[in-house]
Amino acid sequence: MLELPSFKNRRLLKLPLIAVATATLLACGGGGEGPRSSGLAPPNTCGADDLKTWLSSTFDQDYFWYRLGPRPNPISTTSVSEHFDALLYTGTDSNFPADRWSNFESTESFNRFYGDGQSMGYGLSVAGLEVAGTAGSPLYVRSVDPASPAATAGLVRGDQLLSLNGRNAADIVAANDFGALTAGQAGQTLSLQWRTAAGATRSATLAAAVYGLAPVPRAQTLTSPLGRKLGYVEVRNMISQVSQPLQTAFTQFRADGVQDIVLDLRYNGGGLVSMGATVASYVAGSRAAGQVYASLLYNDKRAASNQSFLFTNPAPAAAASVPRVYVLMGRRTCSASEQVINGLRGAGIDVVAIGEATCGKPVGSVPVSDSCSSTYSIVNFESVNKLNQGRYFTGFAPTCSVAEDFTQAQGSAADPLTAVAASMADGAACPTAAQRAQPLAARGGRWLLGPTERADMIAR
Repeated sequence: MLELPSFKNRRLLKLPLIAVATATLLACGGGGEGPRSSGLAPPNTCGADDLKTWLSSTFDQDYFWYRLGPRPNPISTTSVSEHFDALLYTGTDSNFPADRWSNFESTESFNRFYGDGQSMGYGLSVAGLEVAGTAGSPLYVRSVDPASPAATAGLVRGDQLLSLNGRNAADIVAANDFGALTAGQAGQTLSLQWRTAAGATRSATLAAAVYGLAPVPRAQTLTSPLGRKLGYVEVRNMISQVSQPLQTAFTQFRADGVQDIVLDLRYNGGGLVSMGATVASYVAGSRAAGQVYASLLYNDKRAASNQSFLFTNPAPAAAASVPRVYVLMGRRTCSASEQVINGLRGAGIDVVAIGEATCGKPVGSVPVSDSCSSTYSIVNFESVNKLNQGRYFTGFAPTCSVAEDFTQAQGSAADPLTAVAASMADGAACPTAAQRAQPLAARGGRWLLGPTERADMIAR
């Protein structure tokens, strides 16, 4: 992590908040905002040539790396997708790695996730990134969304997948091809066979469906081996629906007299900056209220849009005043969830990081719709904390390096990450050598997230 020159005086790459014209309220529930307009005129038509020309103009005005990125002629590329990829910064400046994060999706999917708090698919995530390209490694289920088709079929963390759509799991792992777990539309089916922890072999055919997300799937008061009370909470998605269950969890923590907080972000790919600030504010309580949580710095064309998000002071009944926070993290801890770690540390909160190195994404976007059917999340800004620290492109190293055990339930006494947090809360030293795991950025390419684990840092 770098401490940058004061952003008030910086002249290099200040990143663009897309100068926002209007914010469209999502059609259904959630109360969030939809993708925003870039301030540029929309494409003349939804034809490929007009969309490619519009994309070039959008990148030129709003892209974080507009000075460094390629400038392909829209006529020279064959499709909108190919042109989008051709516009991405390729890593020519030693200060910044290549852009692995800019992406686009259907506006319907974006609105469903960030407005309604829903996803469409099977709700099944596997430990594929950990074993990709290896031979003979078991393929474990690492998480199941509670309201999903996979949950209804009885799949749980720790089950070992044997086949997907008739393809042997060993072949899937060797080929690093987990695409079958992502559905293209509701009703699409996935046939799978698995072995339970008890050794039973089961099979089912899942039909993809729209289901509600559980942004806080677990919250409980734990007791350490020496009797210390720990408030354990897993936050999976930084979406607006996180607020109520988070308040419920911290109200209970206060009633239980918890002495430490264990914040599980190991599968949190990110989301809204404001919701990350909410999570951090519950952890910090009144100690950080009113301080800068994160400052978003745009490019020199959009520098007037630089903005800061502040820590708030949650209702006293919801805030637990604790001396430190134990953050459980890993390679899927990314973007707005990494921002939580950086923001807490910037405010002087003691963050003990347990697990492995995070993904390394200190940049974010203001998603923009093409007024046709797609929403583009191009990198628009970088994020720094109160101390102006940012650019942690190799991720955050763990304070205590601990390997996952996918056969154990998250948050249980047998979960290695949770167990180490409880032991360290009792005053014990890290039980393993705190060696930095290989940062995900060094592995090349785009990382493998689960269907509901989006690597986003959205400026709202």
